[in-house]
Amino acid sequence: MDYLSLAWKNLWRNRRRTLITLLAISLALMLTQTLHNLAMGSYTQMIENGVRSGSGHFTVYHHGYRQDHDEKLAFSSGSLIATLTDTAPIECVLPRIHLGGLAQSSHDSRAVAIMGIDMAAEAAVNPVLKNLPAEQWLRKEQPRDALLGRRLLDELKIHIGQKLVLTVQNRNGDLVSELLRVRGIIDSRIKQIDSSLVMIGLNKAAMITERQGQIHELALVLNNTEAMPQLLNTISPLFNDNSELELVPWQVAMPNLADAIRLDYASQNVMLLIIMLIITIGIVNTLLMSVMERIHEFGIMLATGMSPFKLWQLVVCEAAMLGTTAALFGSVLGSLTTWYLVEVGIDLRDFISENMEFGGVVFDPILRATWSSAWMLESALYIVLLSIVAALYPAFKAARLAPVDAMRHN
Repeated sequence: MDYLSLAWKNLWRNRRRTLITLLAISLALMLTQTLHNLAMGSYTQMIENGVRSGSGHFTVYHHGYRQDHDEKLAFSSGSLIATLTDTAPIECVLPRIHLGGLAQSSHDSRAVAIMGIDMAAEAAVNPVLKNLPAEQWLRKEQPRDALLGRRLLDELKIHIGQKLVLTVQNRNGDLVSELLRVRGIIDSRIKQIDSSLVMIGLNKAAMITERQGQIHELALVLNNTEAMPQLLNTISPLFNDNSELELVPWQVAMPNLADAIRLDYASQNVMLLIIMLIITIGIVNTLLMSVMERIHEFGIMLATGMSPFKLWQLVVCEAAMLGTTAALFGSVLGSLTTWYLVEVGIDLRDFISENMEFGGVVFDPILRATWSSAWMLESALYIVLLSIVAALYPAFKAARLAPVDAMRHN
């Protein structure tokens, strides 16, 4: 106990320098924890929006469709939908038909991407449709209803209630034209979607292409991302012996989003590495200055019987106390800022448009953090370890002092 007390007193001999170092390390730790938690919250939000508007947490495709997007590679979905709908923790099963075609009005024509959807299921989870009023939903009793992206609507120079003609290929390769009426407007704020997307009823898309009962994609949306391993173990037997179908996670189905998150996380790690390097330099500077100021004192301690190893331990102990104190204080600050960002978030609506796009996915401009308690604990322990490692050189320098030379040092 006397040994620890001596180390603590030595640490505070130069109160100002110790306080500045403690504050710098604590703020750096707070910054790393806050940025990490904010990034994890943003990634979670992007993944949730991406899987709900895109291909789900898991997606079922016909083998080969994901690579070629060949419209002929459709599969029957009736029994599979019924089975998966009753499987926990699946929140929603979204059958979709994807077609390429031509949209024509009396004014102009455009190449479009046509999606056949189950309106009731999609409207409940798809963020692309979150701003669509209920009176603009596709109606089962009116199969000629269509939803168009806002930019596409402007380019075709038509409005809600007016007609357009969709031309697609059916399963035999013949061109088929269908007269539809604009029911509502899709306003995703993503240029590619708003300038090319046409949504129609699932049954209508199947009828036009003569693919009744067949779909191109079956998106499975879960209650939470953490349930993915559990679901994979549950439903994998349905596909292991099926050579026609494949089950893929969202990282495979949406590689652009997965790559964008990995790239952003890598750049964040580089920034955190730079912060840790600055912390290391600060700790080394503080302890080295402390050693240089106490050379005469160390000489007396060595001359009166203290071993070089004990002296080495004393300096390392000072560093461990410095790191532990900074880790505790920094973690408290990091927890407070994370709590604020979880509850309130950062509102960017005054600086950007209503929605933000990242990796082809729209997410809320109010950024919110999420708690990464294990990572916060690891980062705090890393600060303590970093402090000890940074003290090795100053401690080694103190342990190598010659008692006679050290006592002559002024």
